[in-house]
Amino acid sequence: MNCYNNITINAGGQPLLQSTAITVGTETVDIALGFRRIQPVGYFTVSLSDLIPSDATGTLPITLTLNGTTRNLTLPNGVAATAADLENVSVFLVYNNRFRGRLFLMSRTIA
Repeated sequence: MNCYNNITINAGGQPLLQSTAITVGTETVDIALGFRRIQPVGYFTVSLSDLIPSDATGTLPITLTLNGTTRNLTLPNGVAATAADLENVSVFLVYNNRFRGRLFLMSRTIA
């Protein structure tokens, strides 16, 4: 029996997830990552298909949606990551703490 997880792994062994949509709402900026057959555990890299629109309010918190589940993205100190934290960012590294159900923004790359 073959198993295909439909996920790209970069040279370092971390999953690379491409965004499918960025939605700027009145309360959050949501980054949709599309459907994956597995939930990444530990570190994963997000590559944005588009930059967060420059008209997005910098104080809006960021959420990530994966497999129909939306979760808040936080900084390592537990404070909510905002649109200002991802301004002009094209790639960022996330740590998924599956035991506490939290996503932490670990680093980012300016476009």
